[in-house]
Amino acid sequence: MSGYKRMRRQHQKQLIALENKLKAEMDEHRLKLQKEVETHANNSSIELEKLAKKQVAIIEKEAKVAAADEKKFQQQILAQQKKDLTTFLESQKKQYKICKEKIKEEMNEDHSTPKKEKQERISKHKENLQHTQAEEEAHLLTQQRLYYDKNCRLFKRKIMIKRHEVEQQNIREELNKKRTQKEMEHAMLIRHDESTRELEYRQLHTLQKLRMDLIRLQHQTELENQLEYNKRRERELHRKHVMELRQQPKNLKAMEMQIKKQFQDTCKVQTKQYKALKNHQLEVTPKNEHKTILKTLKDEQTRKLAILAEQYEQSINEMMASQALRLDEAQEAECQALRLQLQQEMELLNAYQSKIKMQTEAQHERELQKLEQRVSLRRAHLEQKIEEELAALQKERSERIKNLLESSVSGVQHCLSIRSS
Repeated sequence: MSGYKRMRRQHQKQLIALENKLKAEMDEHRLKLQKEVETHANNSSIELEKLAKKQVAIIEKEAKVAAADEKKFQQQILAQQKKDLTTFLESQKKQYKICKEKIKEEMNEDHSTPKKEKQERISKHKENLQHTQAEEEAHLLTQQRLYYDKNCRLFKRKIMIKRHEVEQQNIREELNKKRTQKEMEHAMLIRHDESTRELEYRQLHTLQKLRMDLIRLQHQTELENQLEYNKRRERELHRKHVMELRQQPKNLKAMEMQIKKQFQDTCKVQTKQYKALKNHQLEVTPKNEHKTILKTLKDEQTRKLAILAEQYEQSINEMMASQALRLDEAQEAECQALRLQLQQEMELLNAYQSKIKMQTEAQHERELQKLEQRVSLRRAHLEQKIEEELAALQKERSERIKNLLESSVSGVQHCLSIRSS
């Protein structure tokens, strides 16, 4: 039994050792997956940061180019307008000079008009001409300013559209990068879930296999112990019966001696009774009949002693036969009782082992169902998380593109309103 208890303790230690080993393996597995998730997150963050820096650099470069182009465009317009204004002013001077000479000629040809009046008319005409030229110059400057403002607005609109296109391209590039990273993350999480599920099922199978192997070994040991116990009980009973058989002749001899002693005691009593009867008969019988009476009494005594001896001999024989039969029956009854007891103990052991096996199988089935539920629930949560993150990413994409388009349309409409005004 001490060996059996040692085996049970050893089995318990094996199960605990395996559970600790499997737990350490699972902890290491989860730590590895966590590191992979963190590495992916860090790499994704670095990639997005690099992309953001690249996009900022592109926008800054485009802004510098646009500012330089705008300045160049403005300078070209201003230079052309300055040239046009110079040409216009020179033309006005020539026209003014021609008109002035023409008026002088007209005044010189007019001899009827007084000189003072002529001077007044020439001065008035000069004033009108100067006023007209001033208005024309102001009108030209106004047209140039409007032209300058209009074309600058159009140029700004062109720059704005291009900038919005770049921004839209950057947003799409960023969102595509985020979606690609998110899809890679989701694929990694699904792979992690599948590898974890495989490890969980493999560990459960390993643990349950060891448990069943140990139970089979325990049951085999219990069966062997029970069979050994049965053999020992049978050997002990056999030795007891052998000792009883060996002891039986001595017991029978003692009983035979006891019967013989009873026979001898009975013979002595009968002899005393015979002597008393003989003396009485001799006293009451005539002397001449004594011989006949003595012979008759002697024959009667001999006959009765012979009958008594035969009866005691028969009693001895019956006693011996009865004792032998009784011993055989008692030993057979003990054998039957032992066989029945051992059979019942074996049946109880088989029933107990069957119960333990069924309980263990039921436990294994519950463990498997619990694992299946845990795996299914974890996968459902993962799929829900993936769906929500993709929906959130799509929502962010729609909102940012919508906001950018609204900003672009607003800017273009502003430029168009300036142009129409």
